[in-house]
Amino acid sequence: MSLLTPHVCQQRPYDHPAVPDSPACGMVEAILVNIFGGIVNCAIIANGITRACRELELKVPLVVRLEGTNVHEAQNILSNSGLPITSAADLEDAAKKAVASVAEK
Repeated sequence: MSLLTPHVCQQRPYDHPAVPDSPACGMVEAILVNIFGGIVNCAIIANGITRACRELELKVPLVVRLEGTNVHEAQNILSNSGLPITSAADLEDAAKKAVASVAEK
């Protein structure tokens, strides 16, 4: 499983494997988002994730683990988005779900 770091996305947000028609498309098999922080507003993160999924027409499985302020609201945003986003309870659960999503392909 490949890793896509935030550093890479900030440098070239439309030139990475999760973006359709990217030259590197196909290298990333799944994306795992792990946000853990007491003051992080997870609802803002969840809205950003759903917006990005729609704009990028994400083609790979996405597993999201959120922990922080407004986590329940964030989980509702993700589950009601209509997008194929898999939620995870903790990092271990997220890793297992990400690996399983690749194995299902």
